[in-house]
Amino acid sequence: MAACDPRQGKYLTASIIFRGPLSSKDVDEQMLVTQNRNAAFFAEWIPHNIKSSICNVPPYGEGSGCSLIGNNTAILEIFKRIQTQFSGMFQRKAFLHWYTGEGMDEME
Repeated sequence: MAACDPRQGKYLTASIIFRGPLSSKDVDEQMLVTQNRNAAFFAEWIPHNIKSSICNVPPYGEGSGCSLIGNNTAILEIFKRIQTQFSGMFQRKAFLHWYTGEGMDEME
């Protein structure tokens, strides 16, 4: 899991899996309404960036369910934080002795 706020970025792509007795017409209509209502959270340069699928078998003990898997640009903040932390450790040459002791060159 990553500690980032998806509202700080834009969704490049998303896949939504519906489970239960749902019609594909209803799902397509709701996905269009959702994408239009939340257009600010989706990348405008990627048309048709939501994929939906339906499984007619509902989750155990439930009537229906839904799962979302999204590719969001908010993950960039995590990579920036990791790069900053790595740069600080590399400047201090922290833990570098473990690698040079095994034969790795310092510039690798």
